[in-house]
Amino acid sequence: MRYFFNSYLVCMNLSLVLTSGCGVGEDQNARQTYDTLKVVATAYNSLEAQTTRGNAAIAAWGDTLKPGMKVIAISRDLIDSGLAHNTEVLIEGLDGTYIVKDKMNRRWTNKIDIYMGEDVTEARDWGRQKVEIYVPVEDE
Repeated sequence: MRYFFNSYLVCMNLSLVLTSGCGVGEDQNARQTYDTLKVVATAYNSLEAQTTRGNAAIAAWGDTLKPGMKVIAISRDLIDSGLAHNTEVLIEGLDGTYIVKDKMNRRWTNKIDIYMGEDVTEARDWGRQKVEIYVPVEDE
């Protein structure tokens, strides 16, 4: 399913009614097309106890993660759905844009992991949720 959003709607929480803007972007009339994917979303932290390899702050594509970044890890099957490294996405129920900077173990499918810095309580409070994510589609 595809959705069209004005460019200024990127900074709004998608769970709200999409009727008012926040002034982001120069062209207020520009439209962006998004594909919608339904995924399972969990949360993770950059802590050594949560990784099986070296430095927990180094993502699978080599990016360094720092608390406060809006980053997600994706299951590798989602790469074929347009979620390549550095893709910006919107996540239902969360404010702002998240960037794909990490990928998960091959055993996971149709899943994202939301980076929550070192705040284990926040990650546990998020738990496991089914959400829709919105992935920009290139103009055809």
